[in-house]
Amino acid sequence: MIDEIHHNFRKYDILVVNDGSLDQTGKLARQTHKASVIDLPFNLGIGAAVQTGFKYAFRHNYDIALQFDGDGQHMVNEISKIVSPVLDKKVDCMIGSRFIQNLDNFKSHPIRRIGIKLFGYISYLLIGQRIKDQTSGFRAFNKELIGFLARYYPTDYPEPEVIILIGKNGFRIGEVFTQMRERQGGVSSIPIARGPFYMSKVLLAMLMAALREKRIKPKNNV
Repeated sequence: MIDEIHHNFRKYDILVVNDGSLDQTGKLARQTHKASVIDLPFNLGIGAAVQTGFKYAFRHNYDIALQFDGDGQHMVNEISKIVSPVLDKKVDCMIGSRFIQNLDNFKSHPIRRIGIKLFGYISYLLIGQRIKDQTSGFRAFNKELIGFLARYYPTDYPEPEVIILIGKNGFRIGEVFTQMRERQGGVSSIPIARGPFYMSKVLLAMLMAALREKRIKPKNNV
């Protein structure tokens, strides 16, 4: 994946956040000589791993950050669809969605689809915008959002919660169709058996995010 991104987007800097994995992720990423690598001391979870990326981007003064999962599901040739609207200042955050169009190339588990639809309706109730793919890890963010999320990115199961957080704070969110492949490696961090528990926790987190006071956008170093 690193090689493919580097080949197609040579001006992009690639950062791999190795969240305490035991599968030589950090070592293999360094061997490419095409990516910077941050090794967290132990497994801190999705929220901390992604926030590490935002802190890195903020401290190095990047204008845009692209979140791209490491399991091979996202397609490199669709990166421009995510990044261009942010660069053109049409939105502050652009999300790649599997569910804007109905195609047969990717089928998620029915329990996952039910949860994602439910999260979409809840987001409409809380921020007035329905996001169809709340759990997508394919997202681009502008400079202002990089600083905001470097400080306030949620922990635990963050993707749906962060949509409420940034929507509540007045950031513009867009969604565009992107295709997704079957996972090329690794396993989901959310086992199907935990689906109901996961959904209840995420719904509670979304509600709490909506009830919080608006955050102050950071001006100083994080």
